[in-house]
Amino acid sequence: MKGYRAAVRPLRTVMLAGAFLALVATPSWAGAPTDQLKGAMDRVVKSLEDPALKGQDKLMQRRTVVRRIADEIFDFGEIARRSLARHWQPLTESQRQEFTSLFSDLLERSYISKIELYGGEKIVFAGEKIDADSASVTTKIVTKNGTEVPIDYRMLKRADRWLVYDVSIEGVSLVSSYRTQFNKIIQTASYAELVQKMRTKQEELVSEDRRPRSQATSKER
Repeated sequence: MKGYRAAVRPLRTVMLAGAFLALVATPSWAGAPTDQLKGAMDRVVKSLEDPALKGQDKLMQRRTVVRRIADEIFDFGEIARRSLARHWQPLTESQRQEFTSLFSDLLERSYISKIELYGGEKIVFAGEKIDADSASVTTKIVTKNGTEVPIDYRMLKRADRWLVYDVSIEGVSLVSSYRTQFNKIIQTASYAELVQKMRTKQEELVSEDRRPRSQATSKER
C-alpha cells in the first residue's frame, strides 16, 4: 500500500515533533488550547523519562501510556470524517465507527512506534488564535543544527476540552494528505478496498510490534 505509507510519513514527523520533544516554557499569553496541548506533550515526555517504563521489556507499557495521552488530545473521529470528506456521508453508523477505530489505531501505531527516535529537539509555542469553538496553535521545531520547522495544530472545542483535528507541517495538512490518498483509492477501486488495505497495514504494524526491535529497525531502513 505505497500511497498509504506515503501519507503516513507526515504523521510520524508530526508526532515526533509534537510529543517527544524537550519543551520550552509556555508563553504567558497562551490560552486553553495551548495549555492543553502542551500539557499533553509534557505528560508524554514525563512518561518517556519514567525509570519504571524504561527498557526494551517495558516497550508495550510505554506505548500504552503514550496512546492513552494521544486519545485525550486528538479527536480521531473528526480526523477520520474530514479525511474521508464526501465519502463519509454515505457510510452507515457502524461503518463510520469501524473506519474511525481502524484509522485511529493505524495513526497511533505509526506514531507510537517512533517513540525511541526522540533526539532532544525543541518545540517553541509561537502563537495561538481562537475563533469561537475552533483554534490554531502555532509552533516551530528547532533542530540541533538550528533549522526551524513550522507546525500548526488545528483544534476544536469539545465541552471543556480542546482537541486536535489536523496538523500542518510547513503548510502541508495531515488531513489533506490522507484525503487525497483515500479519495484516489476509493475512486479507482472502492471503499471496501480502502478498508482492506488499512487492515493489511494494521496487521503489518502489529507484526512489527511483536518482533525484536533490531529486526523492526532493520525493516524500517
